[in-house]
Amino acid sequence: MSPFPSSAPHTDDWRHLRLTTDDGVATVTLARPEKLNALTFGAYADLRDLLAELSRERSVRALVLAGEGRGFCSGGDVDDIIGATLAMDTAQLLDFNRMTGQVVRALRETPFPVIAAVHGVAAGAGAVLALAADFRIADPSARFAFLFTKVGLSGGDMGAAYLLPRVVGLGHATRLLMLGEPVRAPEAERIGLISELTEEGQADVRAAALARRLADGPALALAQTKALLTAELDMPLAAAVEMDAATQALLMHGEDYAEFHAAFTEKRPPKWRGR
Repeated sequence: MSPFPSSAPHTDDWRHLRLTTDDGVATVTLARPEKLNALTFGAYADLRDLLAELSRERSVRALVLAGEGRGFCSGGDVDDIIGATLAMDTAQLLDFNRMTGQVVRALRETPFPVIAAVHGVAAGAGAVLALAADFRIADPSARFAFLFTKVGLSGGDMGAAYLLPRVVGLGHATRLLMLGEPVRAPEAERIGLISELTEEGQADVRAAALARRLADGPALALAQTKALLTAELDMPLAAAVEMDAATQALLMHGEDYAEFHAAFTEKRPPKWRGR
């Protein structure tokens, strides 16, 4: 959340997705319902750049990622992406695959929580976008499918082989990434792939409610918690507890920490300022 703007202006028009904001909560909607929100080159690029832009600004404290229409996201567009990649050389293919990975990194590295509201299909890249979120709220109709081996590619696309074992364990991740078979919401909840299973049609509502709760909370503490969860995945314990200690020492100088004590003493709710 840098207070130091660059020369690049704020972007008001995103051509490949829809962005709305409401008092600290941003909602990013994949809006190609006629194609089950299949991703294009432009959609990937917009997601990469939007997440970077929102991360530089102080106004967003939580983000909901949603899909319009009958499903969340069916993955990369077969015609616009798979067909086009057959004509690309190695350098172009590497650029494209790096871009898709940058989207996942951006989701993990935003200084605010990301909630995926999943209904219907979340397949291929769509499943990885949901996986990269901090929370996955899903309707009973939701189904996740990591389809990469089904098209002759590695199941470890866009960081899936890194993230999925850390969410559901190596055994489940091996099955999901190698076989590419769909996992419906009840099983996804059982193995830990989703954070909350809602009533049908309520994923967007529940995701918005969670985003509001998070946005009204101590933003700096939440940002640092997310950063530590990501950074400490590959750290030995000694390094992790040292990073925890340094982070807590910094936050103990923060206004929110002092505000909690004042609110507790005065028997009132804290007024979080994210500082």
